Amino acid sequence: MTFTDWILPITAVFIIVYGLIKGTPVMDCFIEGAKEGFSTFLSILPALIALVAAVSVLKASGGLDVILWFMKPIASITGIPSDVLPLVLLSPVSGSGSLTMYEALLKTAGPDSFSGRVASVIMGSTETTFYAVTVYYGAVGVKKTRFTLAAALLADCVSFLLAPVSVAMFMGK
Repeated sequence: MTFTDWILPITAVFIIVYGLIKGTPVMDCFIEGAKEGFSTFLSILPALIALVAAVSVLKASGGLDVILWFMKPIASITGIPSDVLPLVLLSPVSGSGSLTMYEALLKTAGPDSFSGRVASVIMGSTETTFYAVTVYYGAVGVKKTRFTLAAALLADCVSFLLAPVSVAMFMGK
């Protein structure tokens, strides 16, 4: 076993021992935190279910294929490989969906291909925007996201557009 295998247990033991030394009721604090975590989970559960259901319906209905067909001309202008388009579309919505598409892309195109490198840059520079806004704002009860969603989606778009440019510039096509 390596040291990294022991980091989490050592951290947990350190927190418990430190709490006991300071006279903190460690078990009571743990139970209170678990209650708060569970209530937070229950408050964001409906939004998460709706988000997952929407992504599933989009994939199963063929709507994703229609959207990708409309996006192909834009992708050819911007230099985004067409096989990366599903990742571009699902990355702001679904972490697990985009990870699945990313893995499939790496298996078919290869990690050292232009598409694989562009997909890698996209995975490293974007966020599951709708998921993050749903979870974090839902946890604290924010109903109006104001400019957060627009700014986050703009940042994602910049990442999508600059991924093929940066890969071509630093690694070649």
